[in-house]
Amino acid sequence: MTATPLSTPPQSPIGRIPVLDVEPLVDGGARPTKCVVGEQFLVSATVLREGHDAVGASVVLTDPDGVDHVSPMVCTNPGLNAWEATVAADRPGMWTFRVEGWSDPFGTWEHDATIKVQADVDTDLMLAEGALFLERAAESEGRSPAGRDIVLTGLTALTDDSRPPLARLSAVTHGPVHEELTTTPVRDLVSPSTAYPLLVERELALTGAWYEFFPRSEGAVYDDTTHEWRSGTLRTAAKRLTAVAGMGFDVIYLTPIHPIGQAAKKGPNNTLDAGPEDPGSPYAIGSPDGGHDAIHPDLGTFDDFDAFVAEARRLGLEVAMDIALQCSPDHPWVKEHPEWFTTRADGTIAFAENPPKKYQDIYPLNFDNDPAGAYAEMRRMVQVWIDHGVTLFRVDNPHTKPVEFWQWLIQDVARDHPEIIWLSEAFTKPAMMRTLAKVGFQQSYTYYAWRNTKPELQEYVEELATETAHYMRPSFWPTTHDILTPYMQFGGPAAWKLRAALAGTLVPTYGIYAGYELMEHVARPGAEEQIDNEKYQYKNRHWEDYEPGGSREGQSLAWYLRRLNEIRRAHPALHWLRNITFHHVDDENIMAFSKRRVVPADPTTGAPEHEDVVIVIANLDPHSTRWSRVVFDMPAMGLHPDEGFRAHDLITDQWWDFLRETMVHLGPDHEPVHIIELKRY
Repeated sequence: MTATPLSTPPQSPIGRIPVLDVEPLVDGGARPTKCVVGEQFLVSATVLREGHDAVGASVVLTDPDGVDHVSPMVCTNPGLNAWEATVAADRPGMWTFRVEGWSDPFGTWEHDATIKVQADVDTDLMLAEGALFLERAAESEGRSPAGRDIVLTGLTALTDDSRPPLARLSAVTHGPVHEELTTTPVRDLVSPSTAYPLLVERELALTGAWYEFFPRSEGAVYDDTTHEWRSGTLRTAAKRLTAVAGMGFDVIYLTPIHPIGQAAKKGPNNTLDAGPEDPGSPYAIGSPDGGHDAIHPDLGTFDDFDAFVAEARRLGLEVAMDIALQCSPDHPWVKEHPEWFTTRADGTIAFAENPPKKYQDIYPLNFDNDPAGAYAEMRRMVQVWIDHGVTLFRVDNPHTKPVEFWQWLIQDVARDHPEIIWLSEAFTKPAMMRTLAKVGFQQSYTYYAWRNTKPELQEYVEELATETAHYMRPSFWPTTHDILTPYMQFGGPAAWKLRAALAGTLVPTYGIYAGYELMEHVARPGAEEQIDNEKYQYKNRHWEDYEPGGSREGQSLAWYLRRLNEIRRAHPALHWLRNITFHHVDDENIMAFSKRRVVPADPTTGAPEHEDVVIVIANLDPHSTRWSRVVFDMPAMGLHPDEGFRAHDLITDQWWDFLRETMVHLGPDHEPVHIIELKRY
């Protein structure tokens, strides 16, 4: 048999059974599609062939050891030749996926034989052709001994001329024989698409709760006699970890802990008249005490840092560090490598600006003059912290550095440390935010803080859960040390509960900045950030005052964050991004959505397969209590439209009976959000 002539460039051979429009791809397959272990995602393609013979399609995931995992696809629109399948990978590593189109001889024979035998046209011929196919199918590759016996049983029935022709046919086109031949089909003319990269990462890359604090504030003390501050240390900060872990967080994120420069040092509230006692911004990195690979002397030593990491791990927390690739004028790099900075026409080094904001205490790095040297030093510096137990990096303003640098750095780190997770703090244009995700950042800050209305939130989350979910994983933060929106300034306790609850349920990863529990809502005049900001000064929050017996007992939302994280951990439906459905609510200020997930049986624990459905109903108006009608999309929750269900509010422990149309009552006079566990009758 001679080989089939194939087309030549600039065309690529299309395949005997054409496979087109494979999704999800990142930049046409130039960069990996992403998922985490066990995360289901939809693969789709257009698969067709000439004439009227039946075709089939399969998704093939190839694991890091080169083993293929084949899943059948379903034709969801025969008129458009649209095929799809939901798949998942079971361990981390670099996989590939492809779609295979193939000729389906059983489907072709079944279609033709059903029509002809029912019409008594070529009956004997069609049954004879079926018998020949079954003989072949019984011995086909991949057929189990039990499957072979099933096919041979069908062959016996099909060739039994003592039975009516329709009965003989039905023995093959229905029941076990049909099931065997469709679940383990005979595949002719198999035509694979290109194999596309699939990066499978650990679950924390998609799902986790982060808690941010400034280590120097944890344990900082103000002396009323001398009117001086004493900095907190890594040792005193470690004492706060018990409370953070007790609230159920997964990650403790440290703002920069490096030496701080004195040149152009910022004073309280971003003033330029800092005194010698003012600590300066930790983002003005570098002094004679060292740079990005050093620890501020006030905070302690590397032994203290190692003890901090060890305590975090003991409590079940991973440690994330802030990577801010910028320097104080006092940074050693300024003298040792002036080529790593931008020199202006007057000979001075350009400081950072984001007009009208000016950051006189910070020199941005320039990677273009000596990329080899700068890249190598950044890689060495990152390794210092990995060697001391850091497993996540929050990167400050990555959009101000070359994208190709991040692509190289993240990939180079992953070769030896695939467990490392990178969070992009890129509050920038969508194209840059998406590109940073495409080249390697596992997670990204988002515009969540500024999306407050139902249309804004629903449109944004639907975009994140569909258009970009195969490469960009959103992290929702209600506030940060840089962000305090008017909604949070003036919304009162209802706003602070609401925004935490939405952040923790709309998407799998969210973050809380220390002090959120205390609803620190006063902004610096003219700015959307907190007054007396920790970026420029110490802050002692007197956590002990909010403990039982303290002078402010009952005034903290720590209990609410703890409950939210307990709910997140207990409900796997909240661990995924792509499984969200929004439901109709008459009131434009009330939003309802659900997440549904079928959790497979766990052979290690003996837990059976079960379905997890969580419903969230939130009043987005923090100032008014509202009644409204919710109309649920029942099939999206696995229910018949006429069914009802038991609704268990996981915040208040209340129970209700819900129907497809249900009235809800939410607002600041009780609770602004229902987080509901769906229970079937």
